[in-house]
Amino acid sequence: MRVVVLGGTEFIGRRVVERLVGRHDEVVVVHRGRTEPEDLPDCGHLHVDRRDFAEVADRVRGFAPDAVVDSYALTRADADSVLPHLPDVPLVLLSSVDVYRVWELLLADDDTPLPAPVTEDAPLRRGRFPYRGQGTGLDDYDKLDVEPAYLARGGTVLRLGMVYGRHDQQRREEFVLRRVRAGRARIPVGAGDALITRLHVDDAAGAVLAALDRPESARGELFNLGESVTYPVRGWLRLILDAAGHDAELVRVPDERVPDDLWLTRRLAQHVLVDSGKAGRLLGWRPTDPATAVARSVRWHLDHPPPDAPADFTADDRALAG
Repeated sequence: MRVVVLGGTEFIGRRVVERLVGRHDEVVVVHRGRTEPEDLPDCGHLHVDRRDFAEVADRVRGFAPDAVVDSYALTRADADSVLPHLPDVPLVLLSSVDVYRVWELLLADDDTPLPAPVTEDAPLRRGRFPYRGQGTGLDDYDKLDVEPAYLARGGTVLRLGMVYGRHDQQRREEFVLRRVRAGRARIPVGAGDALITRLHVDDAAGAVLAALDRPESARGELFNLGESVTYPVRGWLRLILDAAGHDAELVRVPDERVPDDLWLTRRLAQHVLVDSGKAGRLLGWRPTDPATAVARSVRWHLDHPPPDAPADFTADDRALAG
């Protein structure tokens, strides 16, 4: 199979490229050229900003791809700049479960939660641009502006849970691992009973391959993707600690004394639990056992600590005081 991957040099896109090349597909990665890891598998590259995609459209068509995977369409402009220039082949878009109303309620800590789990026809967010004004550089981000254009082309939309694993720039386990590195014996947490569906990066990439391999089942469809079993946040922390071989005590403290970086352990009104059954039925996709997936991720992140990791971590002492 000949596949064009848009934005395939970081995290999820990178893992998709690795899996495609690993099974001997021919791959061309279209990206800005600002991030090109030395250990990225050998494949073709086209360097261009998305807004200038028309400049390389002839070269993309000349590659004669069998499919296109867009791993980094974040805004309406991102979609509009590439879709008119793509050949008429199967399209796979990486999206997010943050399109659902439940994600909006989680961030708002609304006390009128919706039932879980969430299927693909669940209510979508009422508000727009969920991360605007938060200093993340994602003011115009909204997958609700991206998905319709791909679906109109018969594309496949994969709504991913909270993705973690190697090369995760957000380092989703770091709030625990920084305390492991500091040798913490006690970690302050809240109730930790929220259910928030996660997804290992290998399983995200596996779903992309499954969609490519079953285009007749994937065309024009939405799929939720998440782990097979979702542990409450407190259980997730325990999986991380077990994988790190660190026997810390999770100390229950009032929510107002939970450190900011451990906010997910506070009592949250809304679960973000997604049902991935459709992907299993139509695509034959099956995620890795969560304990195995977390262990794989933790090992990588312990071996590759962030460059600015503190030698010690003391911010949670205040929460344990008294």
